[in-house]
Amino acid sequence: MQPSTNADFWNERYKGEDYAYGSEPNDFLREHASIFGESARVLSLGEGEGRNAVFLAQRGLRARGLDFSEEGQRKALRLAKARGVTIEYELADLGHYEMKEGIWDGVVSVFCHPPEKERPELFRSVISGLKPGGVFLLESYNKAQLALGTGGPKDAACLLSREELEDAFRGFEILLSRDLVRTIKEGSHHDGTSSVTQFIARKPA
Repeated sequence: MQPSTNADFWNERYKGEDYAYGSEPNDFLREHASIFGESARVLSLGEGEGRNAVFLAQRGLRARGLDFSEEGQRKALRLAKARGVTIEYELADLGHYEMKEGIWDGVVSVFCHPPEKERPELFRSVISGLKPGGVFLLESYNKAQLALGTGGPKDAACLLSREELEDAFRGFEILLSRDLVRTIKEGSHHDGTSSVTQFIARKPA
C-alpha cells in the first residue's frame, strides 16, 4: 500500500512557530469528550500539532497522537509541555499502521482524510484496536465541502460520508451520525462555513 499522503507536505506546513490549525481542540471533540471515561486510553489519528491530544490529556486521559510528521510531533510535545501535561506521540503512516488488538478505550479521528482505498483497512484496524465498550469519534469534511472551499482535501476520494461510516461500523452502537454545515474557525486552514460528517459509535461490550 502506498503512503496515504506526503510527509514532506505536512512537515512544510507545520515547520513554522504558529499552529496551522490553532492550538485549541476541535469543537466537536470538546463537546463530546466526556464520552471517554476517566483515565481512558485514547488514540488520536492524524494528530498533527497536538491540539486534540493535549486537550484530552488536560482532561486526565492517557492520550497518544499518531501522525507521520516530525514537525507535528515536535510542536505537539512543545504544546503539551506548555500546558503542563504529558502525551505520547507515535510517528507512523496510517496507510501502513496496524493497531494492537483491544487496547484503546477510544479512537479519535478529527479531519484526518485517508484516501478511499485505504479507509476499509484503517476502519478494520480501529474496530480491532478498540476494547469492548470503546468509542470511535470522528469529524471529517464530506464531499459537499468541495463546493465551499474553506478547508480540507480537494480530492473527492479523500472525503467520506455518513453512509460509509455506518456500513464500516455495522454492529457497533451508533450514538451519533450526521452530515451538517457549520462554521469552523481552526487556524488559517479551516476557516468558514464548512460541510462535515460527525460520527460516534461504541463497540459492543
